[in-house]
Amino acid sequence: MNDPLTALLSRRDWLLADGATGTNLFAMGLDAGEAPELWNADRPDAVRALYRGAVEAGSDLFLTNSFGANASRLALHASADRAFELSRRSAELGREIADAAGREVIVAGSVGPTGEIMEPLGPLSHARAVEMFHETAEGLKEGGADVLWLETISAPGEYRAAAEAFALADMPWCGTMSFDTAGRTMMGLTAPGLADLVEDVPNSPVAFGANCGVGASDLLRTVLALNEHGTARPIIAKGNAGIPRFVEGHIHYDGTPDLMAAYAVLARNAGARIIGGCCGTTPEHLRKMRAALEGTERGERPTLGEIATTIGPFSSAEDGTAEPTATPRAGNRRRRRG
Repeated sequence: MNDPLTALLSRRDWLLADGATGTNLFAMGLDAGEAPELWNADRPDAVRALYRGAVEAGSDLFLTNSFGANASRLALHASADRAFELSRRSAELGREIADAAGREVIVAGSVGPTGEIMEPLGPLSHARAVEMFHETAEGLKEGGADVLWLETISAPGEYRAAAEAFALADMPWCGTMSFDTAGRTMMGLTAPGLADLVEDVPNSPVAFGANCGVGASDLLRTVLALNEHGTARPIIAKGNAGIPRFVEGHIHYDGTPDLMAAYAVLARNAGARIIGGCCGTTPEHLRKMRAALEGTERGERPTLGEIATTIGPFSSAEDGTAEPTATPRAGNRRRRRG
């Protein structure tokens, strides 16, 4: 299979990924409860602007507007039969922007969770999950995505189903999980557990890591754990730009561009090679992150204390991997994450 991402990584020490999808689309007028994927057909210029914002800010890759483009999630909007179409369209729009960038930019086809619980805890069978992931993957492939990008996964079963589906589509892929409960995913997987899972699935991703979660400090701790567990695969770090606050009727993330710049440098020093932002991350954040990565030499692997002092305290003393440890604190510094 063609794998432009691995080829680019062979020539680059690090890559800057993009920022948020939903946050930036909300700023463009997306209503709460509205499916962003419908904009691929209904408001394509806004989706182009989303992609262009990341590219112009310096991103080497960006994710398509297809996070929820699977039959299960789209069924909530009476559009279950449009999963392939909306996935394809998201990648087609991305291909337009990447090809006009004047430099190599990777189009990563975003694939989010199905939104259902897998057997035996829930009704979703492995076969049905593979079917839905495969439909989305084929749409992204036809639309021109360079790589598939599984994100915000919490269940090992869904990770395995997606890997199988992506093999059917004959596409390279990356896969991130969200660690948000004392260093574990919602379904209880730890960072070392993810590293083991990645090596165990028959169709392993070309890169893997963490996205979203409870904040950049916790995400950096996860990156350290992935690196220390041992892996030859590139690690991905996509942390949120601060913590969400409800301000004048809107959700606002309080992580400043300067804070995200510091996070980007720490992520690289912690072992990540693909570094971006998740919720709340705007082009302004990305510009600062790019400048910091280009203008700062690689440093020593950060300690937990350094992360806490620079970015803010961790959400819990537990990272999910060992005996309880003391949480490094940053004195009376105001709590800021992501």
